[in-house]
Amino acid sequence: MTLMLILGLESSCDETAAALVTGDRQVLAHRLLGQEAAHAPYGGVVPEIAARAHVEALEPLVAAALSDAGVTLNDVDAVAATAGPGLIGGVMVGLVTGKALAHAAGKPLVAVNHLEGHALSPRLSDPDLDFPYLLLLVSGGHCQLLLVEGVARYRRLATTIDDAAGEAFDKTAKILGLGFPGGPAVERAAREGDPRAVPLPRPLLRSPEPHFSFAGLKAAVARAANDHAAVDLAASFQAAVVDCLLDRTRRALDRAGPVTALVVAGGVAANGAIRAALQALAAEHDLRFVAPPLWLCTDNAAMIAWAGAERFAAGLTDPLDVPARPRWPLDPHAEAVRGAGVKA
Repeated sequence: MTLMLILGLESSCDETAAALVTGDRQVLAHRLLGQEAAHAPYGGVVPEIAARAHVEALEPLVAAALSDAGVTLNDVDAVAATAGPGLIGGVMVGLVTGKALAHAAGKPLVAVNHLEGHALSPRLSDPDLDFPYLLLLVSGGHCQLLLVEGVARYRRLATTIDDAAGEAFDKTAKILGLGFPGGPAVERAAREGDPRAVPLPRPLLRSPEPHFSFAGLKAAVARAANDHAAVDLAASFQAAVVDCLLDRTRRALDRAGPVTALVVAGGVAANGAIRAALQALAAEHDLRFVAPPLWLCTDNAAMIAWAGAERFAAGLTDPLDVPARPRWPLDPHAEAVRGAGVKA
């Protein structure tokens, strides 16, 4: 029996990527081009710059990935492309490219929710990870706790009512002058600092409300920036984020019912302190802890291809007029949250 082969495309923010992944979890090729240098002077991602860079980079990356894998477009079973959520200009570039490739080759199109790519990415690296599992999804724009019951079956238990953890990392790095991208910069600085040096708030800690909030923590960093060393502030900020994530995740574990594992995914899941703390929390609950390898945490096309493979295997494909979406919740039936807005 021939293995399923999926071409995946990712362009939702500031990474352009193409990958080829098989149904038995082999990543045959993965090409990625980041845009850090283009956005660094601005201290954050500029949507117009990002979209133009995707236009220039995506076609050569697809060609290179196909060459790396030693296959042609005719060999793939389906084309999976991120259709949202994300910066709409970049999402449109990837989705239109995916539509064109699928149409030209007569292949099915799978429109992938970028968040579902993150949510299913641990199953690409860990074949023993079964549903249902509790997922802490922490990325630049989202911070959610989800019960992953199956492909296309998600129950949101918590979200952020203001900033996501990744946004707070980026804004803290900018306040402290640590550079861009902010997450890795803060983590590096934190290794040199004292996490007890600066008393920072832990928003919603031990609150009966299930959700996250990081805007107040970010504001506290800004107020303290002139009075403390950057490394101490970075370490204290990171410790506060860890405490908040642990507290909210512990509460979700108490509500979720039986799960096979505690899982973390998304760009912030690459943070070593967060991974170590969550691993200890899983051990407290006698649960497996699963986290993708670091390269699979940040935005990439392998996770989009794998989500496409899981959806394709379940018979979920999309018409060529499927729209690009700047907002696309994984659990559209979740109760509205005060202040959640686009983070819901």
